Amino acid sequence: MCKKGFLSVMVLLVLLLVQGPLFAGGQSDTDSSEQITLRVLAGQSTTDAGMEKLIDDVLAETYPDIKLEWDIVDWGKGFQPKMQVYMTSGLPDIMIGKAQDVATWGSQNVLADLSSKSYVDYIVPAAVDSGSYDGKVYGLVFNALYQGVYYNKDMFREYGVKVPSNQKELMEAVEIFKSHGVIPFETHFADTWSIGNMTMQFAINDLFKTTPDWGDQFRASKVNYKDSPVWKTIYNYNKMLYENTWTDETLSVQQNLADARLVQGEAAMKVSGSWSIQNFLDVDPDFNFGIFPFPNQSGDAKLIYEPNITFMVSGETEYPEAVDKVLELILGNKELALTIYNQTKTAPMLKGITPSFTNPSQEDIDKYVASGDIIDAGIGNNQLVWGGFQDENALDIVEWLTNPGKTSLEDALSAADSRRANSRP
Repeated sequence: MCKKGFLSVMVLLVLLLVQGPLFAGGQSDTDSSEQITLRVLAGQSTTDAGMEKLIDDVLAETYPDIKLEWDIVDWGKGFQPKMQVYMTSGLPDIMIGKAQDVATWGSQNVLADLSSKSYVDYIVPAAVDSGSYDGKVYGLVFNALYQGVYYNKDMFREYGVKVPSNQKELMEAVEIFKSHGVIPFETHFADTWSIGNMTMQFAINDLFKTTPDWGDQFRASKVNYKDSPVWKTIYNYNKMLYENTWTDETLSVQQNLADARLVQGEAAMKVSGSWSIQNFLDVDPDFNFGIFPFPNQSGDAKLIYEPNITFMVSGETEYPEAVDKVLELILGNKELALTIYNQTKTAPMLKGITPSFTNPSQEDIDKYVASGDIIDAGIGNNQLVWGGFQDENALDIVEWLTNPGKTSLEDALSAADSRRANSRP
């Protein structure tokens, strides 16, 4: 071998030693000592604030070479618009929404299929189904929020009111409380999302429970809002609440103040979800509250559970191994998961974890779960999308309730029909 050839071979050997297995596939995205930054879009509910710091602290200890860059938005107002923006510029590596977002974005072929990932096994089977679309797992459901009517147990006992299971019993309870000078329902109509949530709660048990494809029929122009007796009933439930809540500040009372009034005995009930528990316990850690389904017309309403925090992954992430490590950490670290559950005051969707926070309504929840009287909020939310539809309908409901001379019930229902094209998840 000539001297020049010998030198060429030596240079190649040095490069192999320095750069590693060039001909064996190269380095993985987490082999480098350089820090990897993963972008995260987090659509948060009111319960979720601060969750990102808990994750960052544990991640820094476990994988100091991985950093999360958080883009935190209000889920109800900001998640869908931000996703639309990112669709044009490139999705973040991880997106945190709700299970209902899985169908919206999974159908657009932009999410990674997580079906074969080992960390999926940490999730209870029902929650795996909630995070699936077209037979593939696109969302990892972490927790759930229960929805129904929260009630002051001590007040019900004091006035001899039974937990209502049908509309007749509910109205009897309303009249008893009014006769004692107690506001029947705490509400905060100042929050559009609250009105939208209540309306969907009513629709799940009065409509979607028996007609789960109503949204598909709606888009096919086979049914509509204006001619539907059921939707008229559902909208009128809002009117009943409006007529049996605060008379002075109905449109200005925010959630925390309204929740405080319930705890302090100024109201007896609230149509809400687990997101109110934090406020209840902040006002009075010993507040004795329960939950029951808002009664439907047929008297067989079920307690609603909403798969909430749901992790999704971009199908084009540059760092799939780093993403896997982060998700394995969040779903597999029981101490971290327990801390998040206790802070958010939510129900776990991970196996083998029991939150230790005080929840007087858990006794009621366990009863409905044991009897099979629970229903997934996705049955409605997967038919009618929130952003651009349910939230807009809620604004029309407020307009109808507050300006009946200007906007009629028929006007509000017709407005929903006019947005038919925006209703698809």
